[in-house]
Amino acid sequence: MRDVIIIGAGPAGLQAALTLGRMHRTALLVDSGEYRNGTVRHMHNVIANDGTPPADFRRVAREQLDGYATVETLEGTVDQVDAVDGGFLVTFSDGRAESASRLLLATGMADELPDIEGLAPLWGLRAFSCPFCDGHEFAGRRIGLVGESSRFEHLIRLLRPIVADIVVFDGDALEDEQRLSLQEAGAVIHPGRASAVAEHGDGVRVTAGDAIDVAGLFVATGPARQRAPFAAQLGLTVLPSGAIEIDDFGRTSRPGVWAAGDIAHRASLPGVMASVLAAAAAGQLAAASVVQELAG
Repeated sequence: MRDVIIIGAGPAGLQAALTLGRMHRTALLVDSGEYRNGTVRHMHNVIANDGTPPADFRRVAREQLDGYATVETLEGTVDQVDAVDGGFLVTFSDGRAESASRLLLATGMADELPDIEGLAPLWGLRAFSCPFCDGHEFAGRRIGLVGESSRFEHLIRLLRPIVADIVVFDGDALEDEQRLSLQEAGAVIHPGRASAVAEHGDGVRVTAGDAIDVAGLFVATGPARQRAPFAAQLGLTVLPSGAIEIDDFGRTSRPGVWAAGDIAHRASLPGVMASVLAAAAAGQLAAASVVQELAG
């Protein structure tokens, strides 16, 4: 039985594995090959890695983990996690089973996109949700905004100092007061609903009654969902944001289970800031907490 099984090999899981390896704790890092930023060409707002392709980031991290004898990486998909005497049993889709005394979940969340034809293929390429990660690349250009209207004003105020113009679609569905508020925040309201989007030149063409060209799209997504079923399988407390509730050290409501990255946050916060650096920091903190507990 290993000390820890880490499910998820994004920034949180990779950093957790590194921390455990440096403390000579036996850890199995499970990599499903699916990542929230899997379609992104370049990650941003990551010091010393601004503009680095996420795949390169993961490759270098995996190469560095190879130097730690107590850490093993396994590519595969976990279907079931069960609490057993002395720890946890992890069962893979191919029937393989592994066990550990502690479990660290780092599977991340999945975004729920609006029902707009052509949006999914553009996600992470010309359509984004985080101004901190992708706003700068549209400096001085016109962008479009679609999705959950209750979040429009917040996004507009973040993006307004960066971009030239912000076009909000589906304006006819807005209440008069909301429409006025968005205009005062600096947006141009287009009455038509964005029914389809497609790559056009170095930007995006939005079909909304007529065709509107923008440099890119920002999507006000609704609450993200758990990418994996493990929170439900283990009976973990889940917050209104859809993320797992953790304490200051990444511990969940079930003893022996930690969570890190955008899968979890403290109840004192309204949600998770989906960030490579924040996820890695959470992975390091959770792994250090595991080590402290194992040390007694």
